[in-house]
Amino acid sequence: MAENVRVLVTGGAGFIGSCFVRISAEMKQFSRIVNVDKLTYAGNLENVQTVANDPRYVFVRADINDEAAIDRVFAAERPDLVVHFAAESHVDRSILSPAPAIDTNVRGTFTLLETARRHGVARFIHISTDEVYGDIAPPHEAGEDDPLRPSSPYSASKAGSDLLALSYYRTWGLNVTVTRASNNYGPYQFPEKLIPLMISNALDGRPLPLYGDGMQIRDWLYVEDHCRAIFAAIDRGRPGQIYNIGGNRSLTNREVVEKILQATGRPTGLIRHVTDRPGHDRRYALSSAKLERETGWTPQVNFEDGLARTIDWYRANTAWVERIKSGEYRDWYQRNYGSREVVERVGG
Repeated sequence: MAENVRVLVTGGAGFIGSCFVRISAEMKQFSRIVNVDKLTYAGNLENVQTVANDPRYVFVRADINDEAAIDRVFAAERPDLVVHFAAESHVDRSILSPAPAIDTNVRGTFTLLETARRHGVARFIHISTDEVYGDIAPPHEAGEDDPLRPSSPYSASKAGSDLLALSYYRTWGLNVTVTRASNNYGPYQFPEKLIPLMISNALDGRPLPLYGDGMQIRDWLYVEDHCRAIFAAIDRGRPGQIYNIGGNRSLTNREVVEKILQATGRPTGLIRHVTDRPGHDRRYALSSAKLERETGWTPQVNFEDGLARTIDWYRANTAWVERIKSGEYRDWYQRNYGSREVVERVGG
């Protein structure tokens, strides 16, 4: 990757985006790192505090749906590369209120693509999810050419934005690459997703709400491995292509929660099986063979090591967690879990 590349990162104050920003600064990958983030509930400038004084780094607070604001950023910063993380990314929130997912993930992506095309951006990386494939029957692992069968407003909005991004390659020749990753975990993740929620509750000695029977299967990818895969796609990925990024470690949600309880020294009796999420996909599974074959990337962090690192980080950053658990978070937690019936308490 040329050192004089100017990168614009959307959602760079969020979980995965901030990891990409931090690694970019540490590796001195770019001559300019422009972080564009709306700072919704999941965006936090504390996540990029370590790079705030880097002379190559600049933060711009802007909504990717604001066409005028985004155009001003592109005109001022002249990015060569856009890495688009910004999204409303939580399934439960999209079920409670679908509109933000549609507005941000579809309309916002359109605004970025159109602005990038108008300004002649050389490269556009669109970050997506394995959820666009929907339920995958075992033992199959989804490949990039598998049909899209999204089950939630969130995954449907991401599938739509994927297709929109690829249409800009086909119609106008915009150099677009789409990546689809499996479930990420690691430090700085907002405690609404499975692993940080369960770690946070376990450390506090609170009940761990587990959807349904807890036998939903997910593939787990440490966030730093994901970011390294994105760098590989930038360097060696082909325009107009889709690349799956998997962690090569499938576990049931129940197994993940039990590992968290074991690592934190808490009893399994804290698990509460609650009414399942509507339309909950049973199994996600990805094949990363294409990315591995074309770029040489493979995941480096196994799940047990990654989970230990993550738990250690949450233990060491209790102040960050408490600030995150604002009134908005408590309100959402109550809306999402407060009305769910406890279907089973696990003894232990």
